[in-house]
Amino acid sequence: MGRKTGKNKGEKVMDSSQLARTILNFLDNNYGEEYSSKQMIKKLELRNPASKNNVEPILQQLVKAGSVSKSPRNMYSSTKDPEFITGRVDYVNPRFAFIIPEDRERYPTDIQVKENDLKNALDGDTVRIMVYPNKGRSGRQEGKVLEVVERSRDEFVGRIEISPRFAFVVADFKKMHHDIFIKKSDLLGAEHNQKVVVKMTEWRNEDKNPTGVVTRVLGEAGNHEVEIHSIMAEFGLPFDYPEEVEHEAAEISDQITDKEISERKDFRSITTFTIDPADAKDFDDAISYRKMDNGHLEIGVHIADVTHYVKPKTLLEKEALDRATSVYLVDRTIPMLPERLSNGLCSLRPNEDKLTFSCVFELDENGEVHKQWIGRTVIHSDRRFAYEDAQANIDAQSGDFYEELIILNNLAKKIRKKRFQKGAINFETVEVKFKLAEDGTPIGLMVKERKDIHKMIEEFMLLANRTVAEFIYNKNKGNDTFVYRTHDYPDMERLNTFSNFAIKFGHEVKLDEENRISFVLNKLMEDIQGKPEQNVLEQLAIRSMAKAKYTTEPKGHFGLAFKHYTHFTSPIRRYPDMMVHRLLQHYLDGGKSPDKEPWEDKSVHSSEREKRASDAERASIKYKQVEFMALAEVKDYEGIISGITEWGIFVEITETKCEGMIRLQTLNDDYYEFDEKHMRLIGSKNKKMITLGDKVKVRVVNTDIDRRTIDLEFAKDE
Repeated sequence: MGRKTGKNKGEKVMDSSQLARTILNFLDNNYGEEYSSKQMIKKLELRNPASKNNVEPILQQLVKAGSVSKSPRNMYSSTKDPEFITGRVDYVNPRFAFIIPEDRERYPTDIQVKENDLKNALDGDTVRIMVYPNKGRSGRQEGKVLEVVERSRDEFVGRIEISPRFAFVVADFKKMHHDIFIKKSDLLGAEHNQKVVVKMTEWRNEDKNPTGVVTRVLGEAGNHEVEIHSIMAEFGLPFDYPEEVEHEAAEISDQITDKEISERKDFRSITTFTIDPADAKDFDDAISYRKMDNGHLEIGVHIADVTHYVKPKTLLEKEALDRATSVYLVDRTIPMLPERLSNGLCSLRPNEDKLTFSCVFELDENGEVHKQWIGRTVIHSDRRFAYEDAQANIDAQSGDFYEELIILNNLAKKIRKKRFQKGAINFETVEVKFKLAEDGTPIGLMVKERKDIHKMIEEFMLLANRTVAEFIYNKNKGNDTFVYRTHDYPDMERLNTFSNFAIKFGHEVKLDEENRISFVLNKLMEDIQGKPEQNVLEQLAIRSMAKAKYTTEPKGHFGLAFKHYTHFTSPIRRYPDMMVHRLLQHYLDGGKSPDKEPWEDKSVHSSEREKRASDAERASIKYKQVEFMALAEVKDYEGIISGITEWGIFVEITETKCEGMIRLQTLNDDYYEFDEKHMRLIGSKNKKMITLGDKVKVRVVNTDIDRRTIDLEFAKDE
């Protein structure tokens, strides 16, 4: 047996300067706490006698230098004041969270907080934190939560687990990492394994878990209706309308008076039709078509005049603002307006007189706009087309209004071409649609195809939206209060990261010239059409872009290459369009610019509601994807690695467009280290690299409806 050397194996002996830095760093990062020299030796896990004996003298030096203070009880603490900031919690996993600072100029990067320092804060909460003066071992700025300023939510949906003495709810929400304790007296009749809504009522600092009460029993987990209701409850979506709102809607007259018609431009004698999805019930836009004596075409974009029926300060208005948008789940629509308005009074149904707000254009054969007019109108739609019917008439060059449809389609193509020449980005995202049985079981999956007719309608809506925005902006150089739809330039660092991803798929993306970004991205989108990596790269490209939002600031729209843009064309399903209609009519009537602040507040609220709707829609699709793969044939599937994290490999299955994850802990051929910079995993022994974009074969090993996850493994021949 060898002689002891006085050193503990594995402990690095620090010199005085290193030890001084370690002590000071510890005290700085534990602001407000006092420690004796013995406590510090224990906290710093110093075992070497020389280091231990050095602690007291070094502390005296630090006191003398003013970096550390000493109390009469021989306790030491830092004299360095930390920073205190407010931010929002992003609770990424059970071990730690990031705080997204409100003041981005002062703190451009997120602050990492360990789970023990979160003070029971949850994802989305607004918190006040102390930022440690020195960075942690990870090289990130760290801190700890001092108080929860505001909870983002106190209701959760989950599966209840009942034992003889108590119960817990395991939340569906992936970022809720704590089970919620329920007293047996607060179960509301819920039974073991049912889905419930639980309201968090208390969470004391000394308790590991929050306490709550069941407020709604949804039913048996796995049942289609129960799972959809779970998603609705999870995202705070309304189940129905308050009775008084429905009553107010029912009281609105469906009669259009002669006086009302006399105050509008009359388009009832002009050829007009709507083109919408086959299953649509609310038609909020119509196209009119008329040949002019000078050889030009008069094309009208007519939009449902919702604000004629929904007046300010009414219950309908209040409800519409609160919802701010319709939400489209896999099997239902949660409308912004009650059915009497959305499918009745406001819907531009065929063979009925309807009140509209319109943009009317005089166009030549090249799609150039010679004149435009904006105002309130009355129309009478001659035909309700489904997209498929209108496209069939174009393809066959026969059927109702086929000549008008062909001319409109050719015009739209020319307008579209000019838009791309000016720098618009052509993102053709893949959309998945499920065929559902009567009980909601997914029995088929199809990828929605965007044809010419979809692009035609989109192009005329874009033209109307841009025209309205530019009309208001040009009135007073953008100083008049208005609601714009803006989209900032992308962050070059994120774009360069995306460029590196694209290279891994064999596509070169040169982003060295900022004014050519859109052209380079369009070339890539063209190159990947129909290829296995199309969906992955489109999603990654979109994620690298800034997010579009509603605001009163008259900024441009990068993605569309418009100097100014708004949303005017869908007031049945979007509250910002109602705001635009109101402001537009106010200015057409000669009104002065109103105070910006209330309009900005509503714009921010609408952007937040839009995100909520998008998240809920994705959750419903993910639920059906998980259910679809649970029922699918057990076999090996081809896929593409669509994401890599420190805990798993995300793979998009090419055949079904469903994404699942291979957990790192299940890879037993080697220990893999995560290379975040290059988004890859490297085997420590075999040096095998698993990289974003790799084509792989996988097999489904587990599906979890509650968490909406698909667990995969590499196929045996990988």
